[in-house]
Amino acid sequence: MYVIVGLGNPEEKYLKTFHNMGYIAVGDVADKLGVKFKKKECEAFVAEANVKGEKVILARPVTYMNASGRAVKQLLAKYKTDESHLIILYDDYDIPKGSIRIRPSGSAGTHNGMRSVIAEIGTQNFTRIRIGIRDKEVNIPIINYVLSEVRKEDYDLFISACGRASDAVIAILNGASVEDAMTKFNG
Repeated sequence: MYVIVGLGNPEEKYLKTFHNMGYIAVGDVADKLGVKFKKKECEAFVAEANVKGEKVILARPVTYMNASGRAVKQLLAKYKTDESHLIILYDDYDIPKGSIRIRPSGSAGTHNGMRSVIAEIGTQNFTRIRIGIRDKEVNIPIINYVLSEVRKEDYDLFISACGRASDAVIAILNGASVEDAMTKFNG
């Protein structure tokens, strides 16, 4: 069983912000698997799918970004799975806008949501798919930037990046190794 979590903030005012790239990407996964986020449990909106006979849980925490780890920990406990079957999708200010980076493990970097996940589950050894949001032309504090709306001229770029991130998740669910997904989708 896989648990796929898209990090973001639950209020509608955050819907088109940089910090909600994980929410958008996990929504794309749900669309591609033909499921909807119908129930709320473990401090998250959850959708259930089946891929190749294996149950897949898709989640959007409602804890807000900086406490995302609480929902992730609860989901792993409820569904009796461990970090080897966890994939986190999230925005990353440390990589250029529109690119994605898949990694099998690693630190939280500058991301408070990932700090929360790592602190709550006690490991950094899980797959993460980072959606780049850094724009060299913008010079404002990170906190203001990540909570600002994506500019109209960049919206298609970010929607495309979220689509590629969701394609990477689907590839992994269909049996691709994380390394194969990295080779195909990173960049």
